[in-house]
Amino acid sequence: MAKASTAARAAEQPIGGIAYLPRGAVVPITQSPHPLAVLIAVPTLEAGAADEGAVELARVLTGAGHRAVVVSRGGPLEAQVVECGALMVRLDIATRNPLLIARNAFVLRRLIAEHRCSLVHALARAPAWSAFPATRMAGVPFVTTWYNAYRDQNILKRIYNSVMSRGERVIALSDQIADAIAERHRNAIGRIVVAPPHIDVVRFDPARVTPERIEAARAAWGIAAATRIVMVTGRILRRKGHHVIVRAARRLKDMGLRDFTFAFVGEDNGRSSYSGQLWDLVLATQTSDIIRIVGPPTDGPAAYGAAFAVISASIQLEGPQRSLLEAMAMARPVIASDLAAGPETVLAPPVVSEDRMTGLRFRSGDECELAASLIRLFSAAESTRIAMGRRGRERVVAQFASRTGPDQMLGVYAEIARPLA
Repeated sequence: MAKASTAARAAEQPIGGIAYLPRGAVVPITQSPHPLAVLIAVPTLEAGAADEGAVELARVLTGAGHRAVVVSRGGPLEAQVVECGALMVRLDIATRNPLLIARNAFVLRRLIAEHRCSLVHALARAPAWSAFPATRMAGVPFVTTWYNAYRDQNILKRIYNSVMSRGERVIALSDQIADAIAERHRNAIGRIVVAPPHIDVVRFDPARVTPERIEAARAAWGIAAATRIVMVTGRILRRKGHHVIVRAARRLKDMGLRDFTFAFVGEDNGRSSYSGQLWDLVLATQTSDIIRIVGPPTDGPAAYGAAFAVISASIQLEGPQRSLLEAMAMARPVIASDLAAGPETVLAPPVVSEDRMTGLRFRSGDECELAASLIRLFSAAESTRIAMGRRGRERVVAQFASRTGPDQMLGVYAEIARPLA
């Protein structure tokens, strides 16, 4: 699957609706006349793409009169699951322990029967290994969603990743992710569906965020009003590329730039050594004065509103990241690596002319290109930044705010699910 084909489609074609049945065919979107019950298996409900995706799926289902049973180890987003009318079941399906996975499979089989679930939707690999055998025992369809293209660095990883290609429908958030799945798991080509995330552009609307809320966000981070905030999205994980940003920050300091601070707003789950290594790098590069790890904000729209720009520096292929789309909805200029967002998400030269760009892109892992992008944005006229942000919001409103994504997901469910009696 050539990357050039993705870039060529990016600027003009709507996102989503493409199914690899074969490549380019379109899945008809139909609504089930009968209520469905869907078991959503997600590792945690903290602040990751799958976590937020589970909440969004629960809202889509309950909003359409269906039932959602969310099974997870839990986290701060549990309240949103319950608030939308879904059932929350706590179970450690984030585990990789084979014995616990086997136990979880039988627990999920019981939940499928108890709640008369029509299908099971797994949003990550660990829960998929528990959910896949449970669906086989229960005789219900299995669906997966890929939020990023997992690395296949060895045979064990390839086997571990392969469970995500076994769904009767394999959901990819972008053409780039779909291409990666098809290239690595050719047996899945006839079952891949591209479905974009849905963004609440009413909540993330700069016109609805007051200056007082923005000032409160700055105060929570302890950043003065005169300091430009470069907001860095994504969990504190190596694949999110925070170390690339630290090295770029050092370059900016060496060039004599001042009056800016990087705010790392991602969640640090404490389950890896990366956050410690990252802070060691901050100290070694003497950038602790311009880098702050502040954690997830309590008021997301206000946090974006306080940002001068928003960065995602992923070094592993991602789908359309919700945080980048939310930043664009808030009319913030964005800078993304070529693996953090596809050319169909962040429009930038050479795919489009400069008067159509919605952000800047740089080669993943290249701190020099990132520093150059930041310098370009720092030196740009205010009118240029405002126009870039406005076009970004227009892009999100046009491509990610409609009912296309949610309706398409309901259509996928209706197509393969066994309705409740």
